Amino acid sequence: MSPEPLPPVAPDVLADAVEQLSARLRKKLDAAIEGCAERAVRAADGSLDVRFGEDALVTLRPGPSGAVTEAGQAVCTCLLAPRCLHRAAALGAAPIADPEAEAGAEGEAETEAGADADPAPEPPEPTADRPAPPRTDSATPTSTPAVPAPGQPSGNTAPPAAPTPAQVRAATALWEAAAEALSAGVTAGGAVVQAELLRAAHTARLAGLPRAEAAALRVVRGLRAAREHGRGQRLGDLADSFRDLLSGAALLASGAAGAGAAGTARRAYGQGGSLRVYGLCREPVLSATGYGGVATHLVGPDGSRYTISDVRPGGPARARGAGSASVALGGAVLDHAGLARGGLRIVGATVSPDGRLGAGRGVNATPLRGVDWSEEPAAALFAGTVGGAVAAALDAGAREGGAPEAALLGCDVEVVGAAGEYLVARVAGGGPLLRLRPAHPHPELPHAANLRRIAEHPGLVLRVLGRPDLDRAATLRPLAVGPVPGEPYTLRLPEEWLGRADLGYDRLQGSHFPRGAASAGPLAPMDAVPDPLADAPLWRVRRLLETGVAGGRRAVAEAGRGTDAAALLAPLRRAGLGGAAQLAAALTAEADRRPRDAFGRLTDASADGYARAWLASAVHLAAAERSLVAASWS
Repeated sequence: MSPEPLPPVAPDVLADAVEQLSARLRKKLDAAIEGCAERAVRAADGSLDVRFGEDALVTLRPGPSGAVTEAGQAVCTCLLAPRCLHRAAALGAAPIADPEAEAGAEGEAETEAGADADPAPEPPEPTADRPAPPRTDSATPTSTPAVPAPGQPSGNTAPPAAPTPAQVRAATALWEAAAEALSAGVTAGGAVVQAELLRAAHTARLAGLPRAEAAALRVVRGLRAAREHGRGQRLGDLADSFRDLLSGAALLASGAAGAGAAGTARRAYGQGGSLRVYGLCREPVLSATGYGGVATHLVGPDGSRYTISDVRPGGPARARGAGSASVALGGAVLDHAGLARGGLRIVGATVSPDGRLGAGRGVNATPLRGVDWSEEPAAALFAGTVGGAVAAALDAGAREGGAPEAALLGCDVEVVGAAGEYLVARVAGGGPLLRLRPAHPHPELPHAANLRRIAEHPGLVLRVLGRPDLDRAATLRPLAVGPVPGEPYTLRLPEEWLGRADLGYDRLQGSHFPRGAASAGPLAPMDAVPDPLADAPLWRVRRLLETGVAGGRRAVAEAGRGTDAAALLAPLRRAGLGGAAQLAAALTAEADRRPRDAFGRLTDASADGYARAWLASAVHLAAAERSLVAASWS
């Protein structure tokens, strides 16, 4: 019998189980967790059993949300229960539940029953590989004051309130737990270290710090994936998660942060009145926690951006099927495929500040004729400069203290050809060379296959709508492509596609491309694509930071000794990066600072100074890389 997947476990339930263990049992916890998932068996009553020998059986009974959210939902038959190693190991082997997803499931159940549900929850911050967060389109917003249109300033100019004393205490505890986890690194960041982070994350949640909680959960998931050598796990992603967690916790613990630093646990929908929106494209949504679906991007007559999402548990299969699922918004008869090329007139619309359209009993929608990308308001997306749009997105991320998902960017490009795993294209009008990478590289989605087919036609002129990858130099992840009006060598799409192909759902065929070869002059060589990030010696600083994440404080101390220190600092100074060299030297010195008394005992065992030195270098590196990325788009 094949093993059953373990249900997600709430962070506080796992933290309590580990906290109840004795010091002797905590040392055995990591070994006990290994193999638990392979021994899970579904019982007749729907619960999951994990057996430990002949006398111990752990039973997990998830709640209505599908997650173990209470201590009583995990029981063990051994004599030490509930303070036993078996129960803690079974909970530790299960994935970490997303508190916002649980709240969203509860709100969905209320909506289906006809009750007034709360708005959809604010998702956790995205990971570095930008998996889209789970969203549902069935939330019924509560009655709240009108909100400004997305991208418009709010009328409330009151200064944000400072964090409360409870929030400062919670942030301080989260900083201390994160500093200890960073000092331990992946090699020593086992279940006990993770439980301390989960405990601090739960305290932050109770104190009203959802953004800090989400950052802590990302770090815990990253530690788990790195220790399990999970596929697709990048050490750089975990380093970025540590940077976001430490910087946010430090700002809140200082007491000087504004209210925005806390984040919002629930998305505040407001009355949007009557709206007209027109489809731009569809985007498959895949979450690292097993959710899948679709997000349809829309634009209003004034250029405001909106989205309608349909994301539920299901993974890639759900993402594929949702692209043609009905739009659950005010009785609309369109599916997402039709909405992406059509439009809606919405009466009684509810809109969140980030442009999410909510569903509810008072919302009514009727179909409208769609607009071509060459018509307003869609045409405005392709009118600006790519450099200005990317610079604005990078500045917004710096102000918010994180790496938010970039807004859609439109431009006309000329295909150069394939180069490795990406497509090279030049922005029309003498713009920069761009790397076009699949928005979702999953083999069950056609993004990569469509880009490979486009690469077979050098000189092809395309209109592209996608997201700039703000972590890479001059990199765009296209969501949809279309022909450029007036260009002879461009796409030939069916009339019913309304001038664009959704790369995550539509499959480009040979008949969609022009015959013959382009009549344009010689194209730029593909190896001429500049990459200032790869050329700058800043990669040495990133490697040092990632070394600390992987091996902890001791590994950084080793990297700062002897010839290793010279190999790290000299190239930085020669390149004029004196600030980066100074911060890296301070980090290695702090990592190696272990003062001891006459008896060899540590006189300062705190990881606070080391975490601050690591964070200073990480923040400087992020700012330097941000500048290089912005320059690559000019």
